[in-house]
Amino acid sequence: MPNIKIFSGSSHPDLSQKIAERLGQELGKVVTKKFSNQETCVEIGESVRGEDVYIVQSGCGEINDNLMELLIMINACKIASASRVTAVIPCYPYARQDKKDKVGSRAPISAKLVANMLSVAGADHIITMDLHASQIQGFFDIPVDNLYAEPAVLKWIKENINEWKNCTIVSPDAGGAKRVTSIADRLNVDFALIHKERKKANEVDRMVLVGDVKDRVAILVDDMADTCGTICHAADKLVSAGATKVYAILTHGIFSGPAISRINNANFEAVVVTNTIPQEDKIKHCSKIQVIDISMILAEAIRRTHNGESVSYLFSHVPL
Repeated sequence: MPNIKIFSGSSHPDLSQKIAERLGQELGKVVTKKFSNQETCVEIGESVRGEDVYIVQSGCGEINDNLMELLIMINACKIASASRVTAVIPCYPYARQDKKDKVGSRAPISAKLVANMLSVAGADHIITMDLHASQIQGFFDIPVDNLYAEPAVLKWIKENINEWKNCTIVSPDAGGAKRVTSIADRLNVDFALIHKERKKANEVDRMVLVGDVKDRVAILVDDMADTCGTICHAADKLVSAGATKVYAILTHGIFSGPAISRINNANFEAVVVTNTIPQEDKIKHCSKIQVIDISMILAEAIRRTHNGESVSYLFSHVPL
């Protein structure tokens, strides 16, 4: 493909490499370093004049440093006369701060602030995956392609869970009901949801299961798991409600704080995540974690964007 350059930020070089290989490209030369005062410095090591540039950087690890690095890379390419700069952000940072919850609250809407920063830095287009709230697309005045891990998840379920025809897809909270019903419809199985009440962030107070999982495999589906309190609580709830096995399938496995020890102690057959966030270190400490590779979905989205083709095919199919 002519006139295309793919650069990798430092958050997830493995994913960037897979995307580049899939497209038959070499990753562009870029040097990112920090000065002794911790300022980020980026040097683009090749010409991008008139090129269609894609910068792959996920919102994980040292989130603020990686976000700043992405903004600087976008700006560096823009002022070096790139014809178009697309930020490929598999896991969008600050996506959970997308609204004001309580009346009169002084909470920030940080997802909008990040959208403004990306636009001001010079991004012309955003490619992301499973946004925590799809309305975040409306925070931008530039095109946003929000891809879905759903086709890859369906494929994994059919290939790895023998009893998938007798399963129930479960949402660990009301917010994920739409995601779960979509998957349940496409597998032609039942769904259930768990109503949870929180006293404060990252702590769940009580849970009520709505739906039937007795003598069935229960598959918990969510867009992200951070400290894993919710899904581990939910797994216990499902087992006590008579589920034979419990799987969890998550797009973004953040797994911060006590998450790994919680998963190790919980009733999961497997916790399946995509590689929007690097998982190599987590897998070493937890044998239950399995990874679905989604690099081909992002690579195909880049190829179609570059060639001016429709991306909607990827909402329901995994590219071969």
